[in-house]
Order: sequence, then C-alpha cells, then structure tokens
Amino acid sequence: MLSCGDIMREYEALLIVDAEKESSLKQVTSDIIRSVTKAKGKVNKEENWGKQKLPYSIKKKREGIYLKLGFSAEPSEIAGLKNNYKLNQDILRATITVKK
Repeated sequence: MLSCGDIMREYEALLIVDAEKESSLKQVTSDIIRSVTKAKGKVNKEENWGKQKLPYSIKKKREGIYLKLGFSAEPSEIAGLKNNYKLNQDILRATITVKK
C-alpha cells in the first residue's frame, strides 16, 4: 500500500542552458539528470532543442540551449530541484510543470 509520500507524479522541465557551455553540454545535462535521480526521481525523456536566440537577454546572454526533460518524482522533491537549478551557474532559466 502506498502512503501519500510515495506517490510519483509526472513532470516536464524546460531549461535554458548558457550557450557558451555548448562544449560541456553533455556534462551539464548529466548534472541535471543526476539532480533528478538524487531527488528519488526517474528521467523518462530528454530532448535537446538546440541553440536558439533568446527573446530577451537573461543574465546578459542573448543565446541559450533549450533542454526539455520528462521525469517522474515525488511532489515534495520539486522545490529542491528548482533550488538546485537556480544555484547552477550554467542554467539561465528553468521551469518545472506537472504533466497532465
């Protein structure tokens, strides 16, 4: 029987990585995936949308690499993931939404 804390939900994360980190993108991506795994989550899908011009500058950057991540995790772990993404200097912007 599952308790309330054991319920996994499906999420999607859209991250914009600093375009200057393109050479180390595999490392940045594995760090992002590792953070989901540490939060007792499981990555289901990973998409690289490539480098794109940003509609406005973010942290004085005009280009970013868009990554989309589909994962499942416990709702209680999402706040920690968001905090990790904010602290990561390679990530310009991150948003996590519940997948319906």
